[in-house]
Amino acid sequence: MEINLSSVGMEKGRQYETVITTLSPEGKRNAAPIGVICTGKDSIICRIFKGSTTLENIISQKEFTVNITENPELFTLSTIDNLPETYFDENNSIKNIESYFKCEVTDLIEAVKRSDPIKSDSEAIVIKAKVTSLVINKNIKAINRAMGLLIETLVNFTRIDMVDDEQKEYYLGRFREAKRVINKVGSKEEQKAIHEIK
Repeated sequence: MEINLSSVGMEKGRQYETVITTLSPEGKRNAAPIGVICTGKDSIICRIFKGSTTLENIISQKEFTVNITENPELFTLSTIDNLPETYFDENNSIKNIESYFKCEVTDLIEAVKRSDPIKSDSEAIVIKAKVTSLVINKNIKAINRAMGLLIETLVNFTRIDMVDDEQKEYYLGRFREAKRVINKVGSKEEQKAIHEIK
């Protein structure tokens, strides 16, 4: 079967929210929410800050699994702590996951973005990877956060003339951040929409 990430709704050049699972040299499993950018029908890149368990495992093993899900619990648990061992399948995907794909690392590149909103001395690594297998257990589209941000911005837009100056400033700050993210990860349609809101 030909691998094509469009079968899980991923388009070249767009970023998607996923849960990446990795294995340590000692066999300990780890899960972390990581945004991945589709770079072709069977390739992705992601950027991970140094010091994370996920990055250490990827560097040592040169492989990882990208889990595609809409399950909020999986994103939450893998953000605030690691998933319990019972959540992992034998092949290092997440049990009962909607879809997942296995990746092999093709390149590791040191990277610090000057425009990064995270102001720290933390360095990151860009991981380029080739998708070696794709499993679809349930029809799903990978999550791109642009649409959610657009909807939240529209909700704030409808309220901006009904709130005090302090709340207006808060809404404007939220708008600026939403615009930054949508321009980075959104579709042309979402980028056009956020420009119209401005």
